[in-house]
Amino acid sequence: MTSSGQLNRHIVVRFAPSPNGLLHLGHAYAAMVAHDFARQHAGRFLLRIEDIDSGRSRSEFVEAIENDLRWLGLDWDGDVIFQSERLASYAAAADRLKAMGLLYPCFCTRSDMRQLWEQGGRPEGPDGPVYAGTCRHLDPQVASKRAAEEPHSWRLDVAKAAAITGPLRWIDERQGERLTQPERLGDVILLPKDMPVAYHLAVTLDDARDGISHVVRGEDLFAATDIHRLLQALLALPTPIYFHHRLLLDDKGEKLSKSRGSASLSVLRAAGEDGYRLVQNLRAGIFPVGISLSQA
Repeated sequence: MTSSGQLNRHIVVRFAPSPNGLLHLGHAYAAMVAHDFARQHAGRFLLRIEDIDSGRSRSEFVEAIENDLRWLGLDWDGDVIFQSERLASYAAAADRLKAMGLLYPCFCTRSDMRQLWEQGGRPEGPDGPVYAGTCRHLDPQVASKRAAEEPHSWRLDVAKAAAITGPLRWIDERQGERLTQPERLGDVILLPKDMPVAYHLAVTLDDARDGISHVVRGEDLFAATDIHRLLQALLALPTPIYFHHRLLLDDKGEKLSKSRGSASLSVLRAAGEDGYRLVQNLRAGIFPVGISLSQA
């Protein structure tokens, strides 16, 4: 879908949902904020489908995403972008990081991680328990032999990577210049056991490839930006400006999510809700009963 009017191609923003379920009101708010940012700056608004999880992604959800955005009156520019068509580029970047000695195989299972947490062996980070670095300390030869025989993920050695890049900064439109602290998230997984690539690596590469000038997304991803900035420096990628917007919360103060069973936009549409009016209300700060905006 292509919008009309003269575009400022220096401003490029994206909305990047995963097709593993139906969009809910939180997605509508996120899409609206990104869309409006692009349009207010006469820029481009891209739709990117994060479908690298082949086990959960469904074509019917892709169609539903497109239909929901049209119903909301949020048009996008150009063709829809699919992460699943970029697997070779993710693999190439991972190989580059391996050649730099920055990735190591991790054999820890979910049970291992849970046991470490219960024993108090995993410190708490901004996104939850931080990996204790168990497999980082394995002898390289032992790790290499095990990697040839056992299922494993690949983790980023954050301390080693940060030592290479030195101090890094990035800018958030709401909170100003930030000094990265990637160690707070620990050695994140970049190549999972059961997927071709993890979110952190894929989104960093995609934003660079798509020429994203401003990453407009929810504040729940604020801390993750430190990892993304680190990867940008390691892979010589440009650093966009960030805008982490507030989130819609339910009546328990929890963010809306698929996993919590938040009502889908299709339910609202079936109930006779007008999508255009819904977006107008969201812009005006008028939310359905039980829905609120997180604190500034």
